[in-house]
Amino acid sequence: MGQWKGDEVSGLSSKEADIRDPQQTFDAVERTSPNWIVLAGAYTDVDGCETNRELAFAVNCRGAANVAEAAKRVGSRLLFLSSDYVFDGTKQTPYETNDLVAPRSVYGQSKAEAEKELQQILPDVCIVRTSWLFGIGGKCFPDTILKLAEKRPEIDVVEDQRGCPTHAKDLAAAIIQLCRQNAQGIVHATNRGECSWFEFAKEIVSAAGMNTVVRPTTSDRFVRPAPRPHYSVLSSAGLHKYGITMPDWETAARLYVRQRNSLENEHKSSHAIF
Repeated sequence: MGQWKGDEVSGLSSKEADIRDPQQTFDAVERTSPNWIVLAGAYTDVDGCETNRELAFAVNCRGAANVAEAAKRVGSRLLFLSSDYVFDGTKQTPYETNDLVAPRSVYGQSKAEAEKELQQILPDVCIVRTSWLFGIGGKCFPDTILKLAEKRPEIDVVEDQRGCPTHAKDLAAAIIQLCRQNAQGIVHATNRGECSWFEFAKEIVSAAGMNTVVRPTTSDRFVRPAPRPHYSVLSSAGLHKYGITMPDWETAARLYVRQRNSLENEHKSSHAIF
């Protein structure tokens, strides 16, 4: 399972265990009775959650509670991935782990409610809040920006939202370390530093060596069904408590571009005609 070396690791998809079903969930957990469960599965379509509130809570809240109940029955520890969307974005300094939770979107509400329920079921649960996640192999902001940059000479990107980009590879490394240190409580895990979406896009385009002009714009130009926090920078103080430091977001962004280019080149060479 990628970076996780030296331990027996297994991964389950929603096809193998629908966490909305308590019995399916328990059966899946009981089969291996693991020391740790990392619950990354979620309904993450933030805008889709606004019109599918029932599904959002069924997966993100009740589903998570089912996993926690199963973990409790077999004696497993649980690490739950949560989100910066549990905050309302009205602060102007990084959010600490004990700051007031006040989600504005259905997605954020489902995650905030899950956090509360899991802490009641498993007092030693480790809740890892992260933000602006990106990585190879899935839909993410840098991939969208690069695809747009290939087609357009100029692109407009929102400048009035600030947060912390997080490379999936770096988050995975932090999760491994947290499990190995038997972490508990709430931890914020993001790449170091902060930026706006505009600054993030400029870095990605620059790293790719493209000439596309990235122009700043405001959120009211791109109205979305779910409200986004204008400021959701997460303090890394809790992560440092465990001696864990993640790379800065610029380094992570440049690594992502190199990995993406490498995969594209491999794909092209595998389809070459000789």
